[in-house]
Amino acid sequence: MGSKAPKIQSVAFVSLGCPKNLVDSERMLGLLAADGLVVTSDASQADAIVVNTCGFLEASKVESLGAIREAIEFKARGKCKRVVVAGCLVQRHKTSLLAEVPEVDRLVGVFDREHIVEAVRGKENPRQEHGHFLGKYHDLSRELASELEKGSAKVGEGEIQKQTNTNRLPVFEDDRARLRLTPRHYAYLRISEGCNQGCAFCTIPSIRGPMRSKPIEQILAEARELAADGAVELNLIGQDTTSYGADIRFGPGLSGLLQTLDKELKDVHWLRLMYAYPSCFTDEMIDGLAACDRVVKYIDMPLQHINDQMLTKMKRRVTRRQIETLLDKLRDRVPGIALRTTFIAGSPGETDEQHAELVKFVEDFGFDMMGVFPYSPEHGTPMGRMTDQIPDDVKQARVEELMLAQQQVAFKKSKSQVGKTIQVLIDRAAAPGEEGNYVARSRSQAPDIDSVVFVQGTRLHPGQLLDVKVTDYQAYDLVAQVPKIKSRSLSVVKV
Repeated sequence: MGSKAPKIQSVAFVSLGCPKNLVDSERMLGLLAADGLVVTSDASQADAIVVNTCGFLEASKVESLGAIREAIEFKARGKCKRVVVAGCLVQRHKTSLLAEVPEVDRLVGVFDREHIVEAVRGKENPRQEHGHFLGKYHDLSRELASELEKGSAKVGEGEIQKQTNTNRLPVFEDDRARLRLTPRHYAYLRISEGCNQGCAFCTIPSIRGPMRSKPIEQILAEARELAADGAVELNLIGQDTTSYGADIRFGPGLSGLLQTLDKELKDVHWLRLMYAYPSCFTDEMIDGLAACDRVVKYIDMPLQHINDQMLTKMKRRVTRRQIETLLDKLRDRVPGIALRTTFIAGSPGETDEQHAELVKFVEDFGFDMMGVFPYSPEHGTPMGRMTDQIPDDVKQARVEELMLAQQQVAFKKSKSQVGKTIQVLIDRAAAPGEEGNYVARSRSQAPDIDSVVFVQGTRLHPGQLLDVKVTDYQAYDLVAQVPKIKSRSLSVVKV
């Protein structure tokens, strides 16, 4: 590791995983560009390649390793001189990852993304013997300790006030100055990081650390920066958005945050809440959602299961009755709300009867959008150690049964939209073979994960909001047309 590092002038970036990881990628790209590196989309011409990995599930590990090996191939045969691997897979497996891909030049964990320039430039981490950047949450906290003892600590241009209500130092990630990978007109706004829920199947707390909310002033600063960059839709994300503010004693919580953003962000038209947690959703949050005009009436709330025994095994801290009460309140008090959820099929010990109960619930309730994942046993989780694991073929069959149940629900909902006028946001021009001239989304559709609206029209552009009339549907997707403006003929008065 003592040899002189090669000169790096350009970098290619591969971003994998969820929107939270995407925000990390955009922040790292911003740092690299600010340091003078040329960002290129052509990995074959890059001096360095960064792969920001996902490590949440075994399938994501496989995908990440594939991208890493592809980068290593570029290094072996082309211009690339360095391969840097960052993100959740690194944080989870650390230097043991090098046993599978020893050709990687530097590892950067999730708490060390601010050191991405050093890693790409070929510098070693002087604080760790192996030279990689593999700090933990408490290492990040320790960097602020001396200033916090004095009463406050500065991070970038923001300021964190010393907290006395918790035994954890208050640390948040500053996501400003990003080089965005999303289209200009929408962006992801992270309001918190980490999670305290401790679900029995989940690796996130061990990877991302404890729950930590951003101060509201920091969120506003980031939101204004994104709006100034052209974003008219902000998607609010975190591991558990409904717990926002609890760790920093921000009394108004998520409801107060939504009301503040709704009032202050005049140039943002859609605010969308993602990753809600059912046991933390209060009446105040429901009222805030209903009252804020810019907050679209849409909730992404993963439920994972509906059977009480399975919910207990998963450590979800909620019962079927509580879930149903919450969902009924949302539909009653927020008219027209679109509800999206995800479920896990084939968790350890799930019986045929428990699965059938979930299928029946999906058929009866009628979610607007739904996803299903086969259970993945993850190392270090309580459920991963359970002995009553379900065979893969049974898990896949249960996934398919759930999706078929939701398919019938979704198709009926699509059909019911025909003839209605809805507001849409244009995302892009339609690709060859796609219906219509443009691809758009309604308020009920989040980017990347939900269905879309194919719009027939002319001279539209990404980021444009307009009303369209739904004329047809194609399975999950809608087909709509821009209403024609009727011209009025002038009658000629003869004199």
